Amino acid sequence: MTEPVILWLRRDLRLGDQAALLAACAEGPVVPVYVMDDETPGHRRMGAASRWWLHGSLASLAGDLRASGSRLVLRRGRADEVLPALAREVGARRVHALHHYEPWWRNAERAIARVLDLVLHDGNYLHPPGLLKSGSGSPYRIFTPFWRALRETMPPPEPMARTDKIPAPSSWPASEHLDDWSLRPSSPDWATGMAQAWQPGEQGALDRLEAFADSAGDYDVARNLPSVEGSSRLSPHLHFGEISPSLVWHRIARRDGRTEPYLRELAWRDYAQTVILQHPRHGSANGRAQFDDFPWRDLREAAGDFEAWKRGRTGYPIVDAGMRQLWTTGWMHNRVRMIAASFLVKHLLIDWRHGEQWFWDTLIDADYGNNSVNWQWVAGTGIDSSMFVRIMAPLGQSAKFDAADYIRRWVPELAGLPDGVVHDPESHGFRPSGYPARIIDHRAARERALSAYATVRA
Repeated sequence: MTEPVILWLRRDLRLGDQAALLAACAEGPVVPVYVMDDETPGHRRMGAASRWWLHGSLASLAGDLRASGSRLVLRRGRADEVLPALAREVGARRVHALHHYEPWWRNAERAIARVLDLVLHDGNYLHPPGLLKSGSGSPYRIFTPFWRALRETMPPPEPMARTDKIPAPSSWPASEHLDDWSLRPSSPDWATGMAQAWQPGEQGALDRLEAFADSAGDYDVARNLPSVEGSSRLSPHLHFGEISPSLVWHRIARRDGRTEPYLRELAWRDYAQTVILQHPRHGSANGRAQFDDFPWRDLREAAGDFEAWKRGRTGYPIVDAGMRQLWTTGWMHNRVRMIAASFLVKHLLIDWRHGEQWFWDTLIDADYGNNSVNWQWVAGTGIDSSMFVRIMAPLGQSAKFDAADYIRRWVPELAGLPDGVVHDPESHGFRPSGYPARIIDHRAARERALSAYATVRA
């Protein structure tokens, strides 16, 4: 019998449009393995919300593999130690996997390639990150020219067919049990809201895509309306690779010409990978060196404000609604993410890295590239970012984007207030006794932020 090959799964938990799986199937019996590696990422080990999602995604994938005549082998430990050991067990010399671009996975890939024949395939992004170059021959740093160049390469290749039969080895290696990994909380179970809001797994991703496809043409307007929730809500499915961006592109692009804004947003994932390829420490290091001396507040002094922000108790309804939605569902509306992030950085003058770490732990779609690039864009510290002096006014943003129903849903203390009041109950004299007063005045916060910026302005 032909020697088996290993399929190394990470954030590519699907059978459809899976280049590594198809290549493995073409060579011989396939041993699909997911390694729960908390050591290689170091302090970037998966956050609590992402671990909740991972459990559901692995359970779904295991079922799909069984239906295809295969199994999912689960192992824990350092990937560069586990995979060679597994290869010796099953008599394999080759490993197929999809490219990953986080710095820790690139390090692991290099280590594994020294002892095994590691074959890496594309498939997690629209275009292989790092290949698009500017006129000077350098990778793009700014999104708009990156998008123009990427658009010239589109559409991506047609999605590859899903295989119905995966060749199995003559005997299977031992596998750990998913429940033993304790990826989901129990005492207490703080994830009940996530379970009600999401269906992890490839089928959940396909269902979500179909639910969004008919309204994709309205995305440019609807994505900014929290009460409408016009986002695709595909971000966690894309992050865990339960659906390929190529499949999403082809399904959405053929709707009509109005889907361009969504396709541009889909391309932001590719751009974020281009950034972390150039700046692997982008999750902890400012993209603009001038901000290295920025006078952020000491978190020991600002601990109360940081806690109020995390728990949705700032006295700014749109911020509080977003933070409570995040705590309950592991996700936040994209417009509100910007408002909440700007509030932390500019109103509270708390270092963006603290917010980035909180999102890393609480977002089900926490992605190293997207998370770091988005936070640095809002903070004004990134290589491509909004100017720091553009300080969002949460009360004005709330009214402008008609967030009244969104606030009523996530801040029940304000559920009885009318549209003209719910965005800013304090100014109207209708702040309920159970809802906190604003932790800082908007005008005072703006003046403080601009004064701080003046100390580092180039």
